[in-house]
Amino acid sequence: MQKYIPLILAVVSTNALSQIMLKQGMNTIGSFSFDGGSLWRTLPTVVLNPWIVGGLAVLVFSMGLHLMVLSRVELSFAYPFLSVSYVLVLIAGYIWFGDAINASRLLGVALICLGTFFIARS
Repeated sequence: MQKYIPLILAVVSTNALSQIMLKQGMNTIGSFSFDGGSLWRTLPTVVLNPWIVGGLAVLVFSMGLHLMVLSRVELSFAYPFLSVSYVLVLIAGYIWFGDAINASRLLGVALICLGTFFIARS
């Protein structure tokens, strides 16, 4: 199973990249609500936004890679690695979007990394 870790990390990276792209797209659009009028007015803008379209394309590609991983390794081995995307998104959010990082978030990410380390060694 160890030999599939690079493929799993490709899943993690593309998953994180898709989230970053989707966030950038929504930053350019702004917030909206799910009431009828707002949703229908915003939908064309969302559907035509290149960041959103790109983010969704990367997400679909990531899911394709994930299916490839699932065909080769145990779910209980592969799935915890997806939590590493939290680390990537935390760092990217801080760098590109100015997200706050506090001690609680850092501790949470450290625990995620520790758990993933133990699973990778199993």
